Amino acid sequence: MSSYPDEKKSDIYKNENVEASDDVSDIVEYSEAEQLKIVHRIDRRLVIITGVIYCISIIDRSNVGSAAVAGMTRDLKMNVENNAYSIITLVFFVTYVFFEAPGVIGCRKFGPRVFLPVICLLWGACVTCMGLVKTWQQLLGMRLILGALEAGYFPGASYLLSTWYDRYELGRRFAGFYVIGSVANAFTGIMAYGLMQMNGIAGLEGWRWIFIIEGLLTCVIAVAGYIFIPPFPDDPNAHKTWGFLNRSEVNYVIRKVEADRGDSQLEPFTIARFLRGGKDWKCYVFGMLICMATIPAYALAYFMPIILNQGMGYSVAKAQLMTAPPYITQAVYQLAFGFISDKYKARGPFIIWNCLVQIIGITVMGWGKGNGVRYFGVIVLCCGMAANLPIIFTYQSNNVRGQWKRAFSSTIMVSMAAVGGIIGSLVFRPQDAPSYRPGLTTCLTGAVLTLITTSFLIVYFKWVNKKADRGEMVLEESESFRYTI
Repeated sequence: MSSYPDEKKSDIYKNENVEASDDVSDIVEYSEAEQLKIVHRIDRRLVIITGVIYCISIIDRSNVGSAAVAGMTRDLKMNVENNAYSIITLVFFVTYVFFEAPGVIGCRKFGPRVFLPVICLLWGACVTCMGLVKTWQQLLGMRLILGALEAGYFPGASYLLSTWYDRYELGRRFAGFYVIGSVANAFTGIMAYGLMQMNGIAGLEGWRWIFIIEGLLTCVIAVAGYIFIPPFPDDPNAHKTWGFLNRSEVNYVIRKVEADRGDSQLEPFTIARFLRGGKDWKCYVFGMLICMATIPAYALAYFMPIILNQGMGYSVAKAQLMTAPPYITQAVYQLAFGFISDKYKARGPFIIWNCLVQIIGITVMGWGKGNGVRYFGVIVLCCGMAANLPIIFTYQSNNVRGQWKRAFSSTIMVSMAAVGGIIGSLVFRPQDAPSYRPGLTTCLTGAVLTLITTSFLIVYFKWVNKKADRGEMVLEESESFRYTI
């Protein structure tokens, strides 16, 4: 639990000594019902649209799994000998990692309302072109470009979310952000199966239509993103966003965030300020946590249809359709844990619980008897893995203070998530079918390391919070700040 000092909400939101913007002459005191309406309005505009674009980015980077079982590997001569499928899944992360830091800076420089939709439009065009390639080497080149374009989205969007909410509103918002992606993943296989039926139209194979149609859909969503994504709250034009908040409501949000963690005001960008966050070892520990958590996430995204088809012996149609239940179940589980972790103002204990769920799922999936039991293991694994992703990101955001430090930490988090993606794209090898034991052992190791590391953080945060309570140290350059356990 957090040791953060409890203050009456009315005192926080009436505090006129907190600088909300350059013009605070319109400070308005809002009732609790009005405060709730403001937050819900932000939810509808921010969480939904950023979540929808995130889910389309997940589809666009992982639809190669559906295309593979639909005939792509055969038509592009991808086989065990050249390891082409693992290579094309891997190269995405090479440029993804490299362009993440410039992506966060670009989001802050150009504003999320321009930057995020523009890169979404460009990667949608790239995915469409993937449906027209003639060789797997050309597909490899398009995947490199896709990684560079998608790199700035997740760190930019998560950073944007953290600027509009206080620390104990973030858990359910990150969960909602991820849930939209989970629901989309649930229907990716179904959508891919439907698009496969376009085989022969315009002389193109069915797997090509998966890329073409999903890429065009991404371009349409990018236009909607430009209309609906709001800027950062400290943007002087934030209140002018169509159908969003007025000036006094934006100022209220800034005052609330300032009262919670005292970093609502942005210092001018310099490389030194951005890199200063690298002095804090916690940024790298949180990065390791998300790396371990994303290994099974990406492994299942890329290989679930293949595991169901080649590992468990289901037909192509069944393998595509059977990807839906695990993702639907994980969405419900994921959202529930977002609300619970916010309610109890704790993150670490829930991460440990989900690691145990993940370990059970991996064990059943890899060593269970019969396809029905193994498929149940897939569902359990999805729940534990998926619930930990937003909680770990929230854990990091709750325990890092300062806008540029959070920007740096977000970059490290997403970079390490990409490292987890690299590992996840390699661990399930065709030659390991049908049990895929080496890949499952890697995922199991990641869950155990996450459990141990989180236990260490819980003990450390409790220790330093007590020292701060006794006045023996100042945390994150703020006397009132306490770490969230």
